[in-house]
Amino acid sequence: MSHPINILERYWNHTSFRPLQEEIINAVLDNEDTFVLLPTGGGKSICFQIPALIKEGICIVVSPLVALMKDQVKHLKDKGIKAMAITSGISYAELDTLLDNCIYGNYKFLYLSPERLQQDIVQHRIQQMNVNLIAVDEAHCISQWGNDFRPAYKNITVLRELHPTVNVIALTATAKPKVIQEIITELDFITPKIFKASFSRPNIAYNVVYSEDKLYNLERFLNIHKGASIIYVRSRKLSVEIHEHLNKLGYSSTFFHGGIPTKDKQERLNQWMNNQKEIMVATTAFGMGIDKPDVKTIFHINLPESLESYYQEAGRAGRNNEDAYAFLLTNTSDEERLKRQFINTLPSIEFIKQVYRKLCNYFQISYGEGEFSSHQFNFNAFCKTYDFKTTQTFNTLQILDRNSIIKLSQQFNYTTTLQFIISSNSLFAYLDRHKHVALIVKSILRTYGGIFEHALAINLSLIATKTATSEKQIIAVLQHLDKDDIVDFKYSNTDSEVVFLQPREDDKTINRIVTIVEQQQELKRLQVNAVLKYVENNSVCKQVQLLHYFGEDSTKNCGKCSVCLSHSEVIEVPDVKTIREQILSILATKNMNSRQLVEELSFKDTDIFDALKLLLEHQIIETTPSNSYKIKSR
Repeated sequence: MSHPINILERYWNHTSFRPLQEEIINAVLDNEDTFVLLPTGGGKSICFQIPALIKEGICIVVSPLVALMKDQVKHLKDKGIKAMAITSGISYAELDTLLDNCIYGNYKFLYLSPERLQQDIVQHRIQQMNVNLIAVDEAHCISQWGNDFRPAYKNITVLRELHPTVNVIALTATAKPKVIQEIITELDFITPKIFKASFSRPNIAYNVVYSEDKLYNLERFLNIHKGASIIYVRSRKLSVEIHEHLNKLGYSSTFFHGGIPTKDKQERLNQWMNNQKEIMVATTAFGMGIDKPDVKTIFHINLPESLESYYQEAGRAGRNNEDAYAFLLTNTSDEERLKRQFINTLPSIEFIKQVYRKLCNYFQISYGEGEFSSHQFNFNAFCKTYDFKTTQTFNTLQILDRNSIIKLSQQFNYTTTLQFIISSNSLFAYLDRHKHVALIVKSILRTYGGIFEHALAINLSLIATKTATSEKQIIAVLQHLDKDDIVDFKYSNTDSEVVFLQPREDDKTINRIVTIVEQQQELKRLQVNAVLKYVENNSVCKQVQLLHYFGEDSTKNCGKCSVCLSHSEVIEVPDVKTIREQILSILATKNMNSRQLVEELSFKDTDIFDALKLLLEHQIIETTPSNSYKIKSR
């Protein structure tokens, strides 16, 4: 039998294991049921891949993330290891062939979603396989109090029935004690070997920075801490805007979001991984499965939805164990924005029932029918037909998807895309000659940054609303522009696919998941409140706060976070009168904006902003058309 270190050297070109990896591998090789909690970047996949390579047979890996499955399979294939992932969109005949290959083709890894395990053909063929290990990735999904609970994960125990003598390894990066216990219980571990790495990342300085001018502080910190960075944002539009802003200032940046074509995504990822581009501005989906050890700084421009996701995203910094920094920029409007985005949009049970009924009606599915029927789906048209709010409706569809009522394709293979293929000067010359299309074109340009550089997914319904016209007219104009070689326009009347996984039973269908939905919504409220408490707590070390959240007792301050640094400074309560006098003294000689005043004065940003507010309220100063401050004329 090969030794684990030999396998590590042969396939991964490493000569030593990371902390806990070797102990975990040995426990698995001893046929022990094993629970593994290794925070992000800890090298979880090696813990099941190496023992599976040593043992005879095939390892079944259950994972909820299609992108991560494909990524791991690609890495294994690149090493010459036979692996496959069975994802959605595979025909029955192809599925039949793939499963046969796993039985007879010397494959070492079969990656499956938990939903696939519900299929009789999958269970029947797995029973015929020489299974050497069952690996449950993202194991927190099995817990009703987990960060992303998926009821289909409860079906994983069928693997234990099919192969009762095969041991199981469960892996996760973020789990509180209550979740860990539920994972162990649900997977029927009797005397498991439990390995838990500390959540402490002593090389990362966690900073919460109050900032009314986030872009200014972003530039300031980028200049101080030079090196590879990720800037996390909450919208595709903002990722483009910040990228363009940084590029204009001379920074080397690119951007990444779900609407970018696969080829462009790979090109940008490669540029950033190879340090051709220093800064990646991205939505929160970016980073899963990506191991770039030299990331210096992580920025969050918007508040994260949970401390679990924040810890994972911030943890992508400093994997080389060198000093790294995580900056969470916040201001007075963030709390309301966070609640509006994640709490106020939670759908009621009645709304979920209504959306499900209308979805069935939309595709003319009769009562008791529709199971496994698939339909091309135009989300915006559906919302418009029934006058549904888009955010709440999308959240409802995600709930139905997560609870295996429907399968919602979020690959958006059928998205309508647009790119302007002439220069901006040529475009405006064209608009001078075709004034009837100017309003539509200008609305698109103001809605979608970067549309000259890249083909972007566009929302025709949104443009129609902004221009007070119909989608039909928008399509006609864009098709005409395409014919004139002004744009590259690819139109589709669908943007996703819906597969009904259960026969239609209206309210009965939803009643079965009510308890789960209510519990998950309560969890979401608790998570948002935990983020707000973390941001507001300026008396306890930020590292200690995170450790307590994940159930670790620690009173040792990190000495480098925003709280520790503020406590280490000799803090003098600023004299408001002194600040105002110094502001007025500066403005007496020259008008200045808030950025310039912050650089000029030695007080905290927040104290300067408070003083400016008071001076404005008392009409001692006023703003100029260029947003500078000046002393008000008497």
